Amino acid sequence: MIFNLNPKKHAFRFLQAVVVLLLPSLRADAQSNSPNPLPVPEKMVPGMTEFWEPAVKVVSAGTGTSAPSDAIILFDGKNLSAWHGKDKGAAKWEVKDGAMTVTKGTGDITTNQEFGDFQLHIEWSSPAQVTGNSQGRGNSGVFLQDRYELQVLDSYDNRSYSNGQAGSIYKQSPPLVNVTRKPGEWNTYDVIYTAPRFTESGRLFSPARVTVLHNGVLVQNNFEIKGVTEYIGLPAYKAHGKGPLHLQDHGNPVRYRNIWIREL
Repeated sequence: MIFNLNPKKHAFRFLQAVVVLLLPSLRADAQSNSPNPLPVPEKMVPGMTEFWEPAVKVVSAGTGTSAPSDAIILFDGKNLSAWHGKDKGAAKWEVKDGAMTVTKGTGDITTNQEFGDFQLHIEWSSPAQVTGNSQGRGNSGVFLQDRYELQVLDSYDNRSYSNGQAGSIYKQSPPLVNVTRKPGEWNTYDVIYTAPRFTESGRLFSPARVTVLHNGVLVQNNFEIKGVTEYIGLPAYKAHGKGPLHLQDHGNPVRYRNIWIREL
């Protein structure tokens, strides 16, 4: 270890210490002799950091995975009245036993209502009878704001590219873990989505972000979406406002049930 023995430097440090010690009393004298002394801050008490208004809205929580009282029910197992099909026509997927099933060739279905930021709950099941592999097995998708795909796929003992398996933001972000249940069993997605913001001129101000829990396990942690989902090429943003949800007809008889959403 090297010590600095410079006497001038030590004298300067001593003077600095004296100034620091005397500064509070000098300030007090200056205030007492000033015609306009500085105001003394009021002593803090607990109530200074409390606010009571507005009161927090009361919402009744659902039981298990049922919808809370302020949710919009998109599918309750009875009909597709909240959805439409191609060219704004009727949604043609089969509704049976409390679930809707993709009917191959009828096309995607889309919510009649559009959304910005939201909390989404949706349950899905890949076919119990396994056919195909990789992307050809139990494939569908949940498109957030009609643009950004949260992949649905039978990823149980079914290898595919990581950013295309269940729980991925398709072709952008693989899930943190694979928690897909066996074919025929029900999976849940719980999604917290923040929509992108754009300037008046159409430039991106802040990107979309998404958090996803798959069967109660975190698989996307506040992921920054890179742009519109693309099968070929790189994602990019194009300015938009609110948008619907849509579910993909990828040719596989994937089932959905218990779909609800809360606007944030």
